[in-house]
Amino acid sequence: MTSFDLDLSKYSLGWNDDVEYAFKSEKGLDEGVVDQISWWKGEPKWMTDFRMKSLRTFDRKPMADWFAINMPDLNFQDIYYYLRPKADQTDNWDDLPEQMKATYEKLGIPEAERKYLAGVTSQFDSEVVYHRNRAELEEQGILFCDMDTALREYPDLVKKYFGSVIPPGDNKFSALNSAVWSGGSFIYIPPGVNCEMPLQAYFRINSENAGQFERTLIIADEGSQVHYIEGCSAPVYTNDSLHSAVVEIIVKPSARVTYTTIQNWSPNVYNLVTKRARVETEGHMEWIDGNIGSRLTMKYPSIYLMGPKATGEVLSVAYAGAGQHQDAGAKMVHAAPETTSKIVSKSISKDGGITTYRGLVRVEDGAYGCKSHVQCDALILDDQSESRTFPYMEVGERDAQIGHEATVSKIADEQLFYLMSRGLSQEQAMGMVVNGFIEPITRTLPMEYAVEWSRLIELQMEGSVG
Repeated sequence: MTSFDLDLSKYSLGWNDDVEYAFKSEKGLDEGVVDQISWWKGEPKWMTDFRMKSLRTFDRKPMADWFAINMPDLNFQDIYYYLRPKADQTDNWDDLPEQMKATYEKLGIPEAERKYLAGVTSQFDSEVVYHRNRAELEEQGILFCDMDTALREYPDLVKKYFGSVIPPGDNKFSALNSAVWSGGSFIYIPPGVNCEMPLQAYFRINSENAGQFERTLIIADEGSQVHYIEGCSAPVYTNDSLHSAVVEIIVKPSARVTYTTIQNWSPNVYNLVTKRARVETEGHMEWIDGNIGSRLTMKYPSIYLMGPKATGEVLSVAYAGAGQHQDAGAKMVHAAPETTSKIVSKSISKDGGITTYRGLVRVEDGAYGCKSHVQCDALILDDQSESRTFPYMEVGERDAQIGHEATVSKIADEQLFYLMSRGLSQEQAMGMVVNGFIEPITRTLPMEYAVEWSRLIELQMEGSVG
């Protein structure tokens, strides 16, 4: 079979812009940096104390074995943990500095807001610089703002739920985020309210050796519905950057939440994210996860099914090219009776790229009548690439119905020959096969995002044959 070449210099979002900063911390992490972050934000004492306690947890928390193996050269002291742009947050594009506005125009954020979105948040390095809602959100009682604003304006809600789903001690990177978090989204959907248009946040790392540590908290009250979409990108640098977010979602009885990620970081970014949802009786949580960029991604969206008849679903696609490792998966915990879950994981690897599925399905003792199905499909495009699978099943009830399917395949010469005999070039034929492979994920996206997702895949495939 012909070899396929991926030129990472083709990363289409890899420019950087010359932006002024009001404050840029010294490299490295200590109590002084954490105190500076909290001071600049004017936070209440309880949050400062929370940060300091989290820092101590981070310092003593060991790195999980598989994390340490995958990134032995990550230097926590060679990172800027807080970069505060000089621009204040605004709800008017024209008020943004020209360089920053140019960045978002190139990313297409204003157009997406005008056409498709109910509300949008844009974060630049450590701070949200733009946020705007449609008027009907406020009329419905929907709260959508950046996390820092929520801490000031809705302190009781934040204090009640912040760290309740993912405590700082959960893992080393949740502790790190809890110490230095900045920005991110806060959403509260009142009982019975259906947010009919998606809400979006876009996260942009601009500086070299930068860390971005947004914190997102979504609360869907009883019987409500919301779809939240996040996108992300960064410049291409010779030095590494770190993205380590925490996302906590509370799904109340009979509520429905869909969380879509289109992650397209540059190939010098370590993407290490903790995402978890708690789902109550008859609630439904769905993660749709697209991972194309980064040097290393380690991300396992989790759903804890805590109420009877709660349901959860994770649909993910990971694409790894030269020098990339996509270590992704999902976790489903059935902690209540008659709960149901589904995991569909698709991965594509080429040019020596590595994809890993790492997943857990656990049925707790007493959670009778549970059902779970896991499907892992890997497509390998050359002889240098790898696909790895690490599924874990822990079943505490005899009547649980657990299924697991896994396939690893290569594109057959016969497939390419057939398509090329119908007039397609080899590159077009390859793109058609790949898009067909990921179609079960693509069809779950809103139309405009499905088109963008397919376009990103095609960009990765450009010039990949011959």
